Amino acid sequence: MGAGHDHGHGHSHGLVDRSIVSSRAGLRAVAWSLLVLMATTVLQLGVYVLTGSVALLADLIHNFGDALTAIPVGIAFLLRSFQAEKRAGYFVVLAIFVSACVALWQSIERLVDPQQIDYLWPLAAAGVVGFIGNEIAAQIRTRAGKRLNSPALIADGAHARADGLVSLTVVGSAVVVALGLEIGDPIIGMVITLVILRITWQSLRTVQADPGEPDPAGGHPRSH
Repeated sequence: MGAGHDHGHGHSHGLVDRSIVSSRAGLRAVAWSLLVLMATTVLQLGVYVLTGSVALLADLIHNFGDALTAIPVGIAFLLRSFQAEKRAGYFVVLAIFVSACVALWQSIERLVDPQQIDYLWPLAAAGVVGFIGNEIAAQIRTRAGKRLNSPALIADGAHARADGLVSLTVVGSAVVVALGLEIGDPIIGMVITLVILRITWQSLRTVQADPGEPDPAGGHPRSH
């Protein structure tokens, strides 16, 4: 499944839809989009070390959390094991939740103790990188989804495109800080943290669903 958004495709974001597991082409699309999001996260991490922006920290955690949701699919495909997928899914949910807590804590700390942010151009560029990375992932998923007639992949593509807009809020953070409103950075960080928490909730509901029952996060039956 994809991350806490519903895009009118009858599919909400949690873990990647299990129907994709049966298709090598579908798994390949998920893997390529995973690599793109991981590369995006690494680039954003470098800029975060330079700027210390908590809005950027929250966005890179957001992109990293989205990339992690592909792991259970790979495990299920390799092992053909629903239980292995389920255990991996719980691990992913925990990892995303811990990441959200880190982002929230950093945002609150920065609200209490505002700090000047330098290197605003690299910060804005990191937001653009997040947008481009998600757009590439969206193209990969959407094209594969149309080719394979997979509503799940098409919906994941729509989700990635929406996540690109979330990354653009980092550009907004650079703008408000440039205007002298340092408090805008942690506020934007907290907003993105809410998106991460929604990913956590949708992913947990997906993992808890039993095979053969409708997936509570998206309405699709969870079958092998």
